[in-house]
Amino acid sequence: MTDAMETAKTYAEEAKARFQGAFSEFNDKTKQAVEKSSRAFEELSELAKGNLEALVESGQIAAKGVETLGQDAAEYGRKSFEKTSATLKSFAAVKSPAEFFQLQSELLSSVFDTVASESARSSETMLKLAGDIAKPISNRVSVVSDKIKSLAA
Repeated sequence: MTDAMETAKTYAEEAKARFQGAFSEFNDKTKQAVEKSSRAFEELSELAKGNLEALVESGQIAAKGVETLGQDAAEYGRKSFEKTSATLKSFAAVKSPAEFFQLQSELLSSVFDTVASESARSSETMLKLAGDIAKPISNRVSVVSDKIKSLAA
């Protein structure tokens, strides 16, 4: 009977040791998973913060660009008004139909050239502004893509 007790005691101690080993291994793996998840969460929080900063930067660039475009448009309008006013005054001094048509032709030619030039300049400015607005967001997309790849690995 003593042998049976000793065998049972040995078996119980071995089972206890295996159970403690398995539980310890489970604890270690759980702790590692929690640490990894915590690091991933911190990194994702940093990514979100960076994304928000990129959106704010893009918004600031857009606001400044729209302000500049508005100022440019107002300046163009002012110059156009002054030029048109001066031309209309010169119409009052016209002495012959030939002189009138010559002045009108010069005015239309000048207006057409100015509008074409201003349209090209505005288009170029808008394209540059769009690129400037997209740049911070594009940079963040690259950072986020790299970070997600590293987290998935």
